Amino acid sequence: MSTTPATPGTTVLAPEIAARLKRTEDGLLPAIAQQYDTGEVLMLGWMDDEALHRTLTTGRCTYWSRSRREYWVKGDTSGHAQAVKSVALDCDGDTLLVKVDQTGAACHTGDRTCFDADVLPLA
Repeated sequence: MSTTPATPGTTVLAPEIAARLKRTEDGLLPAIAQQYDTGEVLMLGWMDDEALHRTLTTGRCTYWSRSRREYWVKGDTSGHAQAVKSVALDCDGDTLLVKVDQTGAACHTGDRTCFDADVLPLA
């Protein structure tokens, strides 16, 4: 596994897609994973050009782990995989929406989503 995100332009991501991406200073884009049939928001991960290329070509979500500094395919160790149904780029080109069919928990804590455990009160 790589220990740094790919430099834009060094991946095999289609140039017409890569040119539309507005990345953070470290070359990343937030990627929201959403259950394709219910609309349930599952998690937020980070992708660089290489992770997006792998996601588009394998049909499984690949993310860049900022803490481990490596690529990871959702479900490779947990079995809680994300089968990609569609990938969309937002109107600003700075966020991805990945519609998936989630197997098992999406959150590393074992919760269905990363947004189940800490709902904040409204005033």
